[in-house]
Amino acid sequence: MRPRRTDPVRYLARTALLLALTLAFQSLRLGQAFTGPLVNAALFTATAVVGIAGGVFIGAVTPWVALAVGILKPVLAPAVPFIMLGNASLVVTTGLLWLRNRYLAVAAASVVKFAVLGGSVRYLLHLNPKVAAALGLPQLFTALAGGVIAILAVALLERAGVIPRTPQPLRGGS
Repeated sequence: MRPRRTDPVRYLARTALLLALTLAFQSLRLGQAFTGPLVNAALFTATAVVGIAGGVFIGAVTPWVALAVGILKPVLAPAVPFIMLGNASLVVTTGLLWLRNRYLAVAAASVVKFAVLGGSVRYLLHLNPKVAAALGLPQLFTALAGGVIAILAVALLERAGVIPRTPQPLRGGS
């Protein structure tokens, strides 16, 4: 997916707005069941609106801010680089597949993020099992839920004319 950078000021403003929105979602401290889907929705939406680079930037900043302000427990500090990598994998996978099929993009990106985080917990990080569980299967569900929210949000933004309509893939038959 190519970022829409025709106007650098608009690109930076949209990226900053999406970052601020993502940080606001985190600051609500509503727990993983609510915050996870909202943050993932922001990452999916950022990818659709500002492209892979903007989405990766947002996905890299948010875990550090969450750790710095106490949203993320200090025991998860060793996981922050892997959370960043999981977010980046979600964004890149989404960016590569979004124009082909939004639903496929969300499903594949969610599975890839889950695999990155789950694999890091299983093979690289030595965390308390209860803490490690938060980086396992819940990540798949929160990413999928966030993807559904993002598909709806992007459709609304397109319908309102805030962002250009994304071309849909050609359908077979005539």
